Amino acid sequence: MTSNHNETEAGDADAMRDRAEAARGGVLATLRVQYPDVLADRGYRLLHPRSGDHYTGDRRHLVATCRSIANFAVGALADGPDWCRDAAEHGLRFLREAHRADGGGYHLVVDAEGDPVDRTRSAYGHAFVLLAFARAADAGLDGAAADLEATHQLIGERFRDDHGLLRSDCDPDWTEREPYRGQNANMHACEAYLAAYEATERSEYLDRARHVAETITVELAAETDGLLWEHYTDAWDHDFAYNGDEPRHQFRPPGYQPGHHAEWAKFLALLDRYEAAPPVSEKRGGREKGGGWYERGAELFDAAVEHGWTENGFVYTHEAGGSPIVGDRYGWALAEAIGASAALAERAAARGDDGDAERLDGWNRRLAVCTDLYRGPAGVWYEKRLAPEAGGGLVAPDPPGVEPDYHPLGAEYESYRSARLRGGE
Repeated sequence: MTSNHNETEAGDADAMRDRAEAARGGVLATLRVQYPDVLADRGYRLLHPRSGDHYTGDRRHLVATCRSIANFAVGALADGPDWCRDAAEHGLRFLREAHRADGGGYHLVVDAEGDPVDRTRSAYGHAFVLLAFARAADAGLDGAAADLEATHQLIGERFRDDHGLLRSDCDPDWTEREPYRGQNANMHACEAYLAAYEATERSEYLDRARHVAETITVELAAETDGLLWEHYTDAWDHDFAYNGDEPRHQFRPPGYQPGHHAEWAKFLALLDRYEAAPPVSEKRGGREKGGGWYERGAELFDAAVEHGWTENGFVYTHEAGGSPIVGDRYGWALAEAIGASAALAERAAARGDDGDAERLDGWNRRLAVCTDLYRGPAGVWYEKRLAPEAGGGLVAPDPPGVEPDYHPLGAEYESYRSARLRGGE
């Protein structure tokens, strides 16, 4: 009996190692679509998903620059070819020389020569600066560790409010533009702090990630039946009317976003993996709930599926009861759900909960089948598919664009890491 059990465990471990190698291949294949065409003389140029041609115009968005750096650094972390490091270093030079402002902070949009087009000091954008330097530091790229620490200090001084969260966008003199707080910028700050912890093992970064996660996904969600609202006043009161007349706003639409529920589920699984202290508050949605980060992450993943899944993707936004507001299916939401299901399945397996691990593995496979619906002929993902009632057609990002396949690569990378852990590596 013991022998058969050990053979089964060995077989499972072998299967996970095979899965990890396949996911690693996915990471490198995604980057190989980008490299070398994405490289410009300075910085990066995004590619069109249909033709593979460069987008016209010379504008470079801070988020796209940072996401590309993080992508190629992840390739180096996955033991990819030397060109992964070279491409990440190429982007770091542009981030430092073009986006970085003399008076502190980073310009949101610059041209190919590095001249600022939009000098906004974006909270969302600076979260990605932190992520880029964290991934680069983890990959051992020159100077990245010092830049990571400097960015951490900058965010603490310029963006961190009295609640320990990120405030809103600022002018170049750091005057806040509106009395607004958003969960999206804070979610990506959590992601960046987690990456910084992975790079340095400094508890301060894990503590920052944990604080943001608890405030957004536990404390504030207690007032919305466990769901995650997007928009708040500067006192962190829910602003349910914000952008109510702009349902298709690119970054701040009204309503609940299933994609963000899945994305948060992934980050909470990582907090569980790194043994962050569990959330203090156990009251969510008007009811007492036990458990820690894994349990809360599983709740958010299940909420994304319940309210947003449509068999070929997730609706963009919905009302509290689940009625869609914007039925377009965004590729990034599908990718985040793939990464979340992989991470949560790994944590379920670590707990010995084979039933939940199997259920989440099933969702991972089911979601992965849909990826071809979003991948263009050039191999790059489209931004979204329109809702069926609007024809269901594919839509490419508008220039300058912020999505260099960062979400699909993130899904492959988390699948790779999770499978390696389950395989005993």
